[in-house]
Amino acid sequence: MYYAPYVYPAYYARHAAGPYFNMRAIELKDYGPQPFVVDINAATKQNNTYRTALWTGKNLQVTLMSLNVGEDIGLEIHPKLDQFLRVEQGQGVVQMGKTKEKVDLQAMVSDDYAMMIPAGTWHNVINTGNIPMKLYSIYAPPQHPYGTVHVTKADAMAAE
Repeated sequence: MYYAPYVYPAYYARHAAGPYFNMRAIELKDYGPQPFVVDINAATKQNNTYRTALWTGKNLQVTLMSLNVGEDIGLEIHPKLDQFLRVEQGQGVVQMGKTKEKVDLQAMVSDDYAMMIPAGTWHNVINTGNIPMKLYSIYAPPQHPYGTVHVTKADAMAAE
């Protein structure tokens, strides 16, 4: 019988690509701006908050998101930053457009879909499935303060 060696939890934050990563959960916190390696799929699926910053650097930020059934991000725009979103679990609809009144791009998204949102584009993501939608976002430059955690969408709205 083979037993995996015990490795201290801090090891997983830095060496998540190792063969024993799935044995323990990663502590979801902001690890930036130090070098960092993580199984982004596992971390994203583990996250149960509306938004948690996982890594914040000078020019880029990675946040994990979980949208409850029927919940959306809300129609928003980032005038001076580009955004990348990737769905790791669930399904929904993404909407994008040049103006708030004309959001003319609409597409169904599900596991493994990515969305690239150029600066100045109005956008929204809506969970249309029957399970929480798990996704991560990459902002360039960062959008939220280091260490941001919004447990609910209401918390996020109150912080803005």
